[in-house]
Amino acid sequence: MDVNAAVAAVAAIAGVLTGVIAMLAFRWSEREQKRPTRSSLHTDAVLPPGVDTVLSVLRSSAVVLDEADGVVKASSAAYALGLVRGGKLAVEPMLQMARDTRRDGEIRQVELDLPRRGTGRGEVLAVSARVAPLGSRLVLLLVEDLTEARRIEAVRRDFVANVSHELKTPVGALSLLSEAVMDASDDPEAVQRFAGRMQIEATRLTNLVQELIDLSRVQNDDPLEDAEPVRVDELVAEAIDRCRHQAGTKQITMAAGGTADLRVWGNRGQLAAALGNLVENAVNYSPARTRVGIAARRVNAPGGEHIEIAVTDQGIGISEKDKERIFERFYRVDPARSRATGGTGLGLAIVKHVAASHGGEVTVWSAEGQGSTFTLRLPEAATARDRAHQQTARETRAGGAGLDEEAGRSTPTSPDSTAYETLPAPEVLP
Repeated sequence: MDVNAAVAAVAAIAGVLTGVIAMLAFRWSEREQKRPTRSSLHTDAVLPPGVDTVLSVLRSSAVVLDEADGVVKASSAAYALGLVRGGKLAVEPMLQMARDTRRDGEIRQVELDLPRRGTGRGEVLAVSARVAPLGSRLVLLLVEDLTEARRIEAVRRDFVANVSHELKTPVGALSLLSEAVMDASDDPEAVQRFAGRMQIEATRLTNLVQELIDLSRVQNDDPLEDAEPVRVDELVAEAIDRCRHQAGTKQITMAAGGTADLRVWGNRGQLAAALGNLVENAVNYSPARTRVGIAARRVNAPGGEHIEIAVTDQGIGISEKDKERIFERFYRVDPARSRATGGTGLGLAIVKHVAASHGGEVTVWSAEGQGSTFTLRLPEAATARDRAHQQTARETRAGGAGLDEEAGRSTPTSPDSTAYETLPAPEVLP
């Protein structure tokens, strides 16, 4: 009897202990499931509702970091800029900013120059980084690419500096010459000499102001608003007539040739100014008793037939390093010669903008001591007119969309060095 009671008591105690152990095991299991593990940090770091949608429409590169500096979310632009690599933020200054913001909750912003990936030329990527807390555990990093803005600002700054310098030179010369005229009032020969110099400087100042106006106009105006078919023969004749006096002074022969009865579609005034600048440069940079040729031909190109107008000279030529910059505003291959001929350094910049705004391009072939060939390539009148009409119809159907901007992105490429020589023999004009 006592034995059975003892066995029953032991069994009861064992059952109670088993129940207690099972309950403790269940509680411990629940606690372990709720405890954050190293692998669950990224899983639990979920973006607040709506943040993912907002980040997807931002123009800035966006990166969201968790409390372990892991990347929870990164835009494609962030990967393109090289900010994120292997799931980690690869820019140490930005990473340190994120840690500081996570610690004190303050918003921070800084501008940085980062090495550009994939280039060995020391180019930098200018960015503006802004870090802000996103909830209690996440940090948001927004990065804006400032490279293009800085480039435009540098161009604007250089342009203002160049304009100031170019204007100060003739204005200062006129001031000094006027004082010299006043001091030499009793010397008729000196007055005449100084007055001649004043006329030269006044002409240079007038040309500079006019070319600044022309450059501003071709950059801001739409030449296709007043477009019309323009005969290439008339443009060539006008350019030759414009430079006839300078060419005659240097005994330079000007010749015109190529395919006759060609037409381009565009603004006659701008096209005449562009071709006139090319011919004028050819005459100014050619030695005496040489030859300048202007020839036109039709060529096949993607998108329709184009007209090429080539201006060839036997001048000093252009070096390889200068060919990359000759279409920049105020850039001169030979500053001394430019000042002697009254050049402003804006002629080729105007040509480039006129060509681009008409859906064409200007290219150059040159060798030092052998001369240069500048080729102005423009859409033929019929092709360009049909394209313009199609574009207008598309804009009307779309509710007035803007003009095609691809024309303004044309950049110079290397032309065929035989562009002029392969044309028919030119006709020498008196």
